[in-house]
Amino acid sequence: MPGGELEAWRAQLTATCATRGVPPAIIPGVVRYLELLERWNRVHNLTAVRGAEAMLDRHVLDSLSVQPWLHGDRVLDVGSGAGLPGLILALADRERAYCLLDSALKRVRFLRAAIAELELEHVTAVHARIEDLREAAGFATVVSRAFAAPPEFVRRAGHGVAPGGRLLAMLGGVEATEAPLPPGWRYRAVEPLQVPGASTRRHIAIIERDVS
Repeated sequence: MPGGELEAWRAQLTATCATRGVPPAIIPGVVRYLELLERWNRVHNLTAVRGAEAMLDRHVLDSLSVQPWLHGDRVLDVGSGAGLPGLILALADRERAYCLLDSALKRVRFLRAAIAELELEHVTAVHARIEDLREAAGFATVVSRAFAAPPEFVRRAGHGVAPGGRLLAMLGGVEATEAPLPPGWRYRAVEPLQVPGASTRRHIAIIERDVS
């Protein structure tokens, strides 16, 4: 894309971010992220969603909607893919440490490129399966956007939760929460997510160890 066209594209996307309610402080980072994702997506097929504005609506705003439920100072994003929701949350939150985990090397390479481009020193990208990840301290929040149904998410990722921590499962409808969780776990709450302009239902399941 020629320089003039690129600047015009950035200006238009910046304006669109503002109308969608993206926090002003992170708009430049979101624009740089979407530019990088579009470029990598042409070769590596990181997401089926095409076009920066569609990515903004279906990926960025969706990711930001989970921010009120983050807990503690360390966050693990399981099956991060193109950095969703973890990298987007990290743009808006410099106080926590974020670990973006994915089992596909091409996605982790993109994540590392994006972390460097966006100068996110509080973020790391790890190439591993969640079953193989062993962190002695665990994570206060373990989040997943499109990894597995809640019972499977607990079975595969529950070992990564620190004492007093929680799992956050981003879902469509609430039907996925009707299946029982593994013993020792409970739903603290299932809440609707407020995603600007979303045409489909979105919810978040907050899952904790059962201490009763």
